[in-house]
Amino acid sequence: MFYIAWIIALGLLTLFFRPIEERQFNPNTSPSSRSKEGIKEVQLSRNRYGHYITSGLINNKKVVFLVDTGASEVSIPRNVAQKLGLQPGMALPRGTANGTIEVYMTELDQLQIGDIKLYDLRASINPHMDGETVLLGMSALREIEFHQRGSVLTLSQFPHP
Repeated sequence: MFYIAWIIALGLLTLFFRPIEERQFNPNTSPSSRSKEGIKEVQLSRNRYGHYITSGLINNKKVVFLVDTGASEVSIPRNVAQKLGLQPGMALPRGTANGTIEVYMTELDQLQIGDIKLYDLRASINPHMDGETVLLGMSALREIEFHQRGSVLTLSQFPHP
């Protein structure tokens, strides 16, 4: 009985602390948006590791993004691309910190963070990436304005003229 009580206690502690741990990794699970004079803004808080992680949507399906200004395009792990139903296209070489790899080009109909929506974006499917996190690279970031102040990154989308 003593061992069963400890197992139950550990299970309950895990259930209690898991959401806290997840918020430390992704403090932006529900990014808040505001609109002012047609400008949509989303503010992201930095996580405890110094990264900007946020939840969002690709083609109306939930994903987790890591803002990466060093990535040429939105880079999607193969397992996530399969869940999203993305089709791999032409293979292209990409230089990474670990050397040159081959990725497969694809197109995203829509990418959304808060109220910011981007359409018809170039992306790559990366068979060498582990995990579930999508790199939010420059193919998306060039469509919006972003600036950092302290531990907050503000993404702004201006109306098209």
